[in-house]
Amino acid sequence: MDCVSPILDVVTRVWNCTAKHAVYIRDLQENMDSLRNAMQELKNAYQDVKGRVELEEQRQMKRTNEVNGWLHSVLAMELEVNEILEKGDQEIQKKCPGTCCTRNCRSSYKLGKKASKKLGAVTELRNKGRFDVVADRLPQAPVDERPMEKTVGLDLMFTEVCRCIQDEELGIIGLYGMGGAGKTTLMTKVNNQFIRASKIFEIAIWVVVSRPASVEKVQEVIRNKLDIPEDRWRNRTEDEKAVAIFNVLKAKRFVMLLDDVWERLDLQKVGVPSPNSQNKSKVILTTRSLDVCRAMEAQKSLKVECLTEDEAINLFKKKVGETTLNSHSDIPQLAEIAAKECQGLPLAIVTIGRAMADKKTPQEWERAIQMLRTYPSKFSGMGDHVFPVLKFSYDNLTNDTIKTCFLYLAIFPEDHEILDQDLIFLWIGEGFLDGFASIDEAFNQGHHIIEHLKTVCLFENDGFDRVKMHDVIRDMALWLASEYRGNKNIILVEEVDTMEVYQVSKWKEAHRLYLSTSLEELTIPLSFPNLLTLIVGNEDLETFPSGFFHFMPVIKVLDLSNTGITKLPAGIGKLVTLQYLNLSNTDLRELSVELATLKRLRYLILDGSLEIISKEVISHLSMLRVFSTIFKYLLSKRNSISSSTEEEKEEANYSRKDDKAIYLHEDNKALLEELEGLEHINWVSLPIIGALSFQKLLNSQKLLNAMRDLELWNLEGMSILQLPRIKHLRSLTIYRCGELQDIQVNLENERGRRGFVADSIPNSIFYNLRGVHVNQLPKLLDLTWLIYIPSLERLIVHGCESMEEVIGDASGVPENLGIFSRLEDLRLYLLPNLRSISRQALPFPSLKTLCVMECPNLRKLPLDSNSARNSLKTIEGTPEWWQGLRWEDETIELTFTSYNNCL
Repeated sequence: MDCVSPILDVVTRVWNCTAKHAVYIRDLQENMDSLRNAMQELKNAYQDVKGRVELEEQRQMKRTNEVNGWLHSVLAMELEVNEILEKGDQEIQKKCPGTCCTRNCRSSYKLGKKASKKLGAVTELRNKGRFDVVADRLPQAPVDERPMEKTVGLDLMFTEVCRCIQDEELGIIGLYGMGGAGKTTLMTKVNNQFIRASKIFEIAIWVVVSRPASVEKVQEVIRNKLDIPEDRWRNRTEDEKAVAIFNVLKAKRFVMLLDDVWERLDLQKVGVPSPNSQNKSKVILTTRSLDVCRAMEAQKSLKVECLTEDEAINLFKKKVGETTLNSHSDIPQLAEIAAKECQGLPLAIVTIGRAMADKKTPQEWERAIQMLRTYPSKFSGMGDHVFPVLKFSYDNLTNDTIKTCFLYLAIFPEDHEILDQDLIFLWIGEGFLDGFASIDEAFNQGHHIIEHLKTVCLFENDGFDRVKMHDVIRDMALWLASEYRGNKNIILVEEVDTMEVYQVSKWKEAHRLYLSTSLEELTIPLSFPNLLTLIVGNEDLETFPSGFFHFMPVIKVLDLSNTGITKLPAGIGKLVTLQYLNLSNTDLRELSVELATLKRLRYLILDGSLEIISKEVISHLSMLRVFSTIFKYLLSKRNSISSSTEEEKEEANYSRKDDKAIYLHEDNKALLEELEGLEHINWVSLPIIGALSFQKLLNSQKLLNAMRDLELWNLEGMSILQLPRIKHLRSLTIYRCGELQDIQVNLENERGRRGFVADSIPNSIFYNLRGVHVNQLPKLLDLTWLIYIPSLERLIVHGCESMEEVIGDASGVPENLGIFSRLEDLRLYLLPNLRSISRQALPFPSLKTLCVMECPNLRKLPLDSNSARNSLKTIEGTPEWWQGLRWEDETIELTFTSYNNCL
């Protein structure tokens, strides 16, 4: 028995081993089927995961490394399994007939064992393929290239913006301009061609801000660009999100591109670190308003101007296409005409150019050009694309008064420029600014509105105190005021040479009408039942048709300035509802008694050549608030300072037969008495002729308080002029006072007044005085008194033969007076003995223009390296005078030589 037990143990082990091996051989078919099924399940899972991955990758996601590795493992596993299955199938086919045994048991055993192990591996790999997330967000490119067509006319602005970006002192840069001027296109060009190419920033973030500016929406755009994880963002407060953004951006050199900004966006609330010279980051914004640039604290604001004429034509022809341009020899010239109608506005150029791309006959082009000139809103793309884009600027105006004032300028023709004062007076006459206690407040508000409309690029600055409206903006305004509101004839601008009956018939509907056409051939009866405003702009018009003014039952504003009328039109006395009348710069010599019937008249402006006013006309205008009559030589259509002595004699050579008339060129004390008797008068601009009239003015505190523009003529026998306190005076002219040697301001009388500050400028003396003009004062020695005029903007000195200095001895004057600190325009003419403007160099921080003519002894200008550094535009004079100037050093000479404009 002792020897049997070991034998049995060996036999048992052999049997167990043989039995296991036999299972691999016996179950080979079943194992192969199980492996095949398991592999099919794995392949199905592979297709599901691969489909999810491809979908995410289409969404700009990136597959995870784990998923990518699993997919590769499945492919490798498939190859291995296929090899086993192929060999297994071959082995099974070799089985002995009628048995379950293969002919090669050893080979079957190995395959069965391998299939069993692989089945476990396939099952394990299948279990690993259950993924919640198959792809992650791709890391953002530092700078995204944005779609952009080839640009025209932006090269200079592009260079300037790039220079500003490279200036480390400039953290925030504003690009402003009217709608459709190309601000977004310019910033896109900067993004694509400079920021992206230069690689000076680690990241660039483009945000379309629009309105209202939403901190939350801006934060979301920035978060997406910065790849801030969802767990650090979801359900967080605005402040917490700002902290998350700040902590990422503070470690980067970034550029933030904010497009279409309409109001201040608080970057601190967003989480954007303040860009500065230390972090070298930037914020660049586009807006339609300079005020927004200021509110965003931009260190540099660049205006994106419209294209030049040549640039506009090039862009227009590019949009039209060569095929159309070459379709007829007349079309290139017609294309230039059409392009000019757009006044350089890219939005209009592109829109009209595309619309004309299929117009291949001259007749189609001529009709299109005519439509652009007469009914631009009907032109393809203008009423449904261009005007709505521009309308956003109108919609963003803060109140209805500003909107009304804006639309009003559209009553004038294309390219019409108007003095700020004239436009404000019209607004006041229309009643737009009635909500103010005084006319001064209304006038100041008018200036504020003009400046605001300029900063939002709806008005354009057009020279000294003048504004105009871009042609396309004007077309939009007319569209808004009439067609958009359903009454296309509410504002009419008639500029044709001759009037047809159908055109005249539209006048019945008009509320406001501008006429520059000839009226001589009008014979049909005229009726203006709805007319509130009539402005006539034909300088050749001398008379009106009979009965023209007979049926204007509600008219409030009549402007006949700059026409050729020589007498009051017949029937003007019937306009009993009239409140505003402007007869400036006409050939009208006499104001007849018919005007006395206009009892509601509040504003009467007569600047020009008026010589005679019938007595008691002014005194009958009991509601009159504003009266202005400035002599012709200041507002001449020839715009000349000098005036002919013969002409003056001729103008003064009128009949003195009527003792019921006031003769303005002589003693006009009677006019002052009539004005003084008016209860509501609070704005007067007129000449004072002679010492008696001047004394009358000095004795009337009411007239001194009302005086806005004062001309002093022929103060005979007066060698010293002691200027009275005139609180609201805006301009002062002193003319032809042959004995006058000195002009003085009596400060001693002001020391007891409220607002006076010792050794400084009294708030109450001439603080509003902006312009001074002295002319033909042969004995006047200097104008040192001007140091006490803090707000002086314009100074003209002409024909003062004895003057050697403009500003004489100012040694006792406190430095804080800031002499000429606001002076913009200085003009010196016919001063043969003038040797000095000032004994010391002056800062001139506001000076734009310096003009010196026929001042042969003026050899030195009061300029140093700090004078007029950021304001000067031009220095005008003859080449001989310029070459004779002496300078402190060559550096100063070189500095100002670039401004020299030799005449």
